[in-house]
Amino acid sequence: MGLFFIIKNQVQYRYMKVTFYGAASEVTGSCFLVETAEHHKFLVECGMFQGERYSDERNHERFAFDPTEIDWLILTHSHLDHTGRTPKLVREGFRGPIYSTAPTCRLNQIMWRDSVHIMENNLKRYGHEMLYNEIDVDRAVNLFNCVDYRRIIEPVEGVFIEFFDAGHIFGSAFVRVKADGKTLIFSGDIGSDDVPIIKDTLPRPQCDYLFLESTYGDRMHDSAKGRSKRFQEILSKTVKRKGVLMIPAFSIERSQELLYELNDMVENKKIPPVPIFLDSPLAIRSLEVYRDYLQYYDFEALGLTKEGDDIFDFPNLHETLESEKSKQINDIKPPKVIIAGSGMMTGGRIKFHLERYLSDKKNTLLIVAYQATGTLGRRIKEGAKTVDIHRHSVEVNAEVISISAYSGHGDQEKLMRWTKESDTLPKKIICIHGEENSSKALAARLRDELGVEAVVPMYSQTIEL
Repeated sequence: MGLFFIIKNQVQYRYMKVTFYGAASEVTGSCFLVETAEHHKFLVECGMFQGERYSDERNHERFAFDPTEIDWLILTHSHLDHTGRTPKLVREGFRGPIYSTAPTCRLNQIMWRDSVHIMENNLKRYGHEMLYNEIDVDRAVNLFNCVDYRRIIEPVEGVFIEFFDAGHIFGSAFVRVKADGKTLIFSGDIGSDDVPIIKDTLPRPQCDYLFLESTYGDRMHDSAKGRSKRFQEILSKTVKRKGVLMIPAFSIERSQELLYELNDMVENKKIPPVPIFLDSPLAIRSLEVYRDYLQYYDFEALGLTKEGDDIFDFPNLHETLESEKSKQINDIKPPKVIIAGSGMMTGGRIKFHLERYLSDKKNTLLIVAYQATGTLGRRIKEGAKTVDIHRHSVEVNAEVISISAYSGHGDQEKLMRWTKESDTLPKKIICIHGEENSSKALAARLRDELGVEAVVPMYSQTIEL
């Protein structure tokens, strides 16, 4: 029951409340406002909207709450759909602490500065207004408070926060919050099984309310056990026909996983010699963070590192940090492999490679990342014959292959299993961070199999706990 107080002889109940300002019946823009009975306000996530036609407009809108009234911010991991509006929050007056793991803090510094660089270019080329600038990023970085897994912190009296390894990307977490006699868990993004480099998702602790991501809430992935062999076969096939293998990949985690598997293939001569280009400045800069936090590695990756093997470096790998080096990739005759961002093909260097190579049937486009509604990647994945890239019509003649086992998100089966792992089920499960059909499918299965209340919120909806 809620706490209460008496005003004008009437009993007024005070409840903890959660309002959804993103990732409600949609995948991106995670932002959840929590208000405690003692009038503390904090945010879990402050992410960008991505993919949809009007995402840019939504990102530039003023927050639906007063940033100066937010006491603190929790970030579960560094992907921009969870963190990308944080410097904007600071720009509009937020000055409280930001709690995250140390890798998330470091990776976000890199990502936010990269975003500023992109926005500066868009301002010069197209006159697009910047969402935030370098000063806002500096201010945001200075607010970080790094938190280790399983360390309980108390930002104010009576509110307790604890981070657990989510197994999604490097330094990712799900977060347990205890306040007002209630226990909440915000899942962040729950990782897939058998993911290289990082450790497995920790079991779900007890909670009253579970805010559960549902990116793949309506489907199952291919088995992870055969994904490396499938990748190897696709690469070898493309090399044999003297083609270009293009892999759009998120700069954090997916690119590093691909390098890890390519390292094994190259060093054990499982693939023919071929130039491999990591054409993503963000991914290249992020490698330093991976090398600085070996304690976050899983047993296998840590073992290789202790043996002196740099798991992100091998013969024929070329890191093209500068734009001029990126352009020189075109001078290298096929066969070749290009890993570049962005993962959803909405921007970045991958679009230049798609413009150049997508129309040739000798080439291959390997999709290993989630493709949100409205993105170029989604259109290609769904079978578009022609697409518009840089205002040019490009025919899709290259072979398009998708390996869902490379997803960093747990599928429906993983989410169900993780939810059931605790001795007690939550009183209520709120399915977030998924397209509406995906969230509703997961909520329905949770209700049918576990007998718990499971709901799908809409944007700006408030739930009292």
